Formats: sequence, C-alpha cells, structure tokens
Amino acid sequence: MTKSKKPDFRPNEFVVYPAHGVGRIISIEEQEIAGLHLELFVISFEKDKMTLRVPTHKATEIGMRQLSSPDIVTKALDTLKGKARVKRAMWSRRAQEYEQKINSGDLLSIAEVVRDLHRTDDQREQSYSERQLYEAALERLTREVAAVSGVDEAGAQKTVGSVLTGRAA
Repeated sequence: MTKSKKPDFRPNEFVVYPAHGVGRIISIEEQEIAGLHLELFVISFEKDKMTLRVPTHKATEIGMRQLSSPDIVTKALDTLKGKARVKRAMWSRRAQEYEQKINSGDLLSIAEVVRDLHRTDDQREQSYSERQLYEAALERLTREVAAVSGVDEAGAQKTVGSVLTGRAA
C-alpha cells in the first residue's frame, strides 16, 4: 500500500467530498479494519444526517478538497449569468453528463449544470429527472457558497436565486 501525500485537513474545517458536497471534519481517528491500522477523517454532513469516514491517505485521491476560494465562487456565480448551453444529445446521455459534473465536486461544473437546467416561469416545465438533477446541483452550489461566504444557506440561496433571475431580465 503506497502512502500518497497526506492532505492538510484539520478537525472543524469544511471540506468538499465530491459525491456528497460540503461537510465538516469532526475528528481524525485511528481504527483497525481487516487487520490494518487506518487513520480516518470523520466527516459530518449535517443536512443529510450522515457521517463518513475517509482514510487520510486516500482523501486527495478520491477528490476531497478544501472549500473553493472566494474568486472561484465569484466565477461560479458569473457562470450562472451565462446563456444555457443545452446540447441536442439524447436526454439519457445529457443526464449522465450532468450527474458526472455534479459528482465531480468542481464548483464551476456544478454551476454549469444549474445554469443549463434552470427554468424561468415562461419556459416549458422540467421533467422529473431534470428537476432532480437541477435541485441536487443547486443544493451543492448553495451549500458551498454559504460555507465560503460565511452566510447561512438561506442567504446563499437568495444570492444564487438573484443571479439566476437577474440573468433572465
């Protein structure tokens, strides 16, 4: 088992886990699993009522990262202002692409999904799967915006919502 460079994540720090979004490291603990001694990050996702244990030596390999910088958040919000790019591919292929972008953990990719799937009142109704993907992407985006800017989630939702409605005007 090769040891990759150990990331500098600390307890009480917010991190982004690609498949689940923003969580807080509660502690770093040692456990013996299948005869191996492992050091694990214990990450809590309050909103999902979920706790995740990630081996410290695998954290960067699986894409766990620090919160985005304020400039990246600004770029993500600028991405939302752009025109939606909807490819003419089959929905199943597009849905797969959107899912991959959401689970990549990359804030700019998530912002692209929100931008592409956002509907104004005068546009056609979203399908159920479109709405599910949109809400998942929107939630990930607002959670990270909230954590980076130090506001609560409702404040972040207002910020993102005003950017999206401002785009339509």
